[in-house]
Amino acid sequence: MSETRRAGTGRTVGDIARMVGVSVRTLHHYDQIGLVIPSQRSNSGYRLYSDADMERLHQVLTYRELGFVLEQIATLLDDPDADALAHLRSQRELLTERIDRLHRMVAAVEEMMNAKKEGIQLTAEEQVEIFGDDWLGDEYAAEAQERWGDTDAWAQSQARTATFSKDDWKRIAAENEAMEQRFADALAAGVVAGSAEANALAEEHRASINRYYDCGHEMQVCLGEMYIADQRFTEHYDGRAPGLAQFVRDIIVANAEQQGVG
Repeated sequence: MSETRRAGTGRTVGDIARMVGVSVRTLHHYDQIGLVIPSQRSNSGYRLYSDADMERLHQVLTYRELGFVLEQIATLLDDPDADALAHLRSQRELLTERIDRLHRMVAAVEEMMNAKKEGIQLTAEEQVEIFGDDWLGDEYAAEAQERWGDTDAWAQSQARTATFSKDDWKRIAAENEAMEQRFADALAAGVVAGSAEANALAEEHRASINRYYDCGHEMQVCLGEMYIADQRFTEHYDGRAPGLAQFVRDIIVANAEQQGVG
């Protein structure tokens, strides 16, 4: 039978299989378990699918694509209290969420491809050479990806750092070292959080983060709070000068409050 039937006439299992891209065997299985049963008959006695059967089949295939098992789908579709429009809304929401996840996956793969093309990837030995024996880059990277892997900031950071050369990382390490020494000098000199000098240091810190991703004051405050909440960061700063982690946090927060954040 032709696939160009008029609306309201039935279609054979072969027609339907070609239209929706599933096998005849799959359609027979759906028929046998009562999931999608052809509701019409031809003059010759062949079972035919109506437009309503087609609509149900599309719903089944959508839920299958979303990972539902056939038993769950049958329950969803055959609930006597079910709202057909509500089902469609639910399917649309689930599909939209899946599309968003796929878009993020595509972006991540593209970033990996770019990094491979550039051929820029510091080895563990190079990281220690540049950042020192106590460098925990791999540990931080894995944790950061788990916590923020779905964020725009993470995507920006991956894209930007993929272009950094070994010399870039050496320059960044030297700049960070000098900045942290200025923090320690300010702490020793009694610089007060919220002062012009302290605010300038806070903005210098924010600029250092902007190398990797766009860091607003609110994001910077989150980092500052992490410096005193995460023992590893506290030990890093306090290893340079006792109380430095709290000082860096305080100047970040005070500066952000003056900018209307917090």
